[in-house]
Amino acid sequence: MRVIDLINSTDQTAFSFEILPPLKGTGIEKVYQDIDTLREFDPKYINITTHRSEYVYKDLGNGIFQRNRLRRRPGTVAVAAAIQNKYGITVVPHILCSGFTREETEYVLLDLQFLGITDLLVLRGDKAKHESVFTPEPNGYSHAIELEEQINNFNKGIFVDGSEMKITNTPFSYGVACYPEKHEEAPNLSTDIYWLKQKVEAGAEYAVTQLFYDNRKYFDFVERVRKEGITIPIIPGIKPLKRLSQLSRIPKTFKVDIPEELTKEVLKCKDDQAVQQVGIEWCIQQCKELIAHGVPSIHFYSVSAADSIKEVAKQIY
Repeated sequence: MRVIDLINSTDQTAFSFEILPPLKGTGIEKVYQDIDTLREFDPKYINITTHRSEYVYKDLGNGIFQRNRLRRRPGTVAVAAAIQNKYGITVVPHILCSGFTREETEYVLLDLQFLGITDLLVLRGDKAKHESVFTPEPNGYSHAIELEEQINNFNKGIFVDGSEMKITNTPFSYGVACYPEKHEEAPNLSTDIYWLKQKVEAGAEYAVTQLFYDNRKYFDFVERVRKEGITIPIIPGIKPLKRLSQLSRIPKTFKVDIPEELTKEVLKCKDDQAVQQVGIEWCIQQCKELIAHGVPSIHFYSVSAADSIKEVAKQIY
């Protein structure tokens, strides 16, 4: 069943979360541990992030460095398959423009289809750490909408070189990202919403927001996109605060504001344990308000926060 059908098939606000593939050279046990922590709340689907290769420099001595490409978190397709096989929960691997060519994307789609995984979250992805601005791979894509076009053609049985598949299988369905406080590269929110509408018209069935801590920004964003004729579900993405350092790290990393009221409460805390409790309480109230407004689903970013999310979910599910 597609994610959009899973969301629409329940009268209650659906529960889902996102996990990271393990670092290269480590096992999948931590991934399973986080899933086991949260599976009692009946997750409708689990997202698995994808990470591009980065350049790393190896010191060869005598002032000479060798530049190599390294993917620190490979295995999105394999992790998705392992989760689906072990738990029988729908999985949604991320698929990116960033760091991938069209041919590499095609092979990912083929592998996923062989495994019976046909839900995707389609993203442009972040720029590489060594880049000042986002730069697509040679024969890659600059925008998520171009990636959607490739997926749409794949669904029609057409490869990137224009040749036709001999056999077509279950088509992919997909969601996209959206940004209540606008994408960091967008000149304004109106432009950002314009591009969201283009992604919807290309075939996106739902959108998941960047994390936020001020529900008013989400409600205002949904109101604006509805006025533009965007009718797909806008799923709020939520992550509870857990550490004092996140007061500066989260706004810098995700380009979102942390409300003054929440900031004041966190600054009163004497240690991270107290911060975690404040974050849980704030998140519970956030989620209760979102549910009261009839959101179809809440999507949790679980990285280093599965224990907090469990405490939140106990109160709202």
